[in-house]
Amino acid sequence: MLPGAATAADEVLMRQAMDLARVSGEAGEVPVGAIVVFGGHVVGSGANAREATGDPTAHAEVLALRGAARARGSWRLEGATMYVTLEPCPMCAGALVMARLSRLVFAAADPKAGSCGSLYNLCSDPRLNHELEVVPGVLAAEAAGMLSSWFARRRGVPAP
Repeated sequence: MLPGAATAADEVLMRQAMDLARVSGEAGEVPVGAIVVFGGHVVGSGANAREATGDPTAHAEVLALRGAARARGSWRLEGATMYVTLEPCPMCAGALVMARLSRLVFAAADPKAGSCGSLYNLCSDPRLNHELEVVPGVLAAEAAGMLSSWFARRRGVPAP
């Protein structure tokens, strides 16, 4: 599928994911937040929780998908959109495809692990059983700045 275009509501909804990312960063997690929206309502949300849970799969996207599936009563999330502050990794991109999400909106690209355009295009690979619309770059500078600052503080160096 071709990349989609951002809508007026995308920035507003991405700010909700940014709020989750800030909270996770303050808790010592890599600051990534995600929400799943269906019919204009947030049905799932998550923030990185790998450190708190000791679970390598506790990425913001996976936690948001789990919440959305519980709220919807089904693992099939056709018609839903995920907003996430960092481009999903291979595990998370695969989960989006398996959940049959309709749309992904992400903020910052991830040149080291991004699987929705940077390194791979798992969400738009016609060889898989499902493809979803991908809208990159919504609030990208703000999200990238949050991540850079967080990693700089972690390393004890001045933020860029």
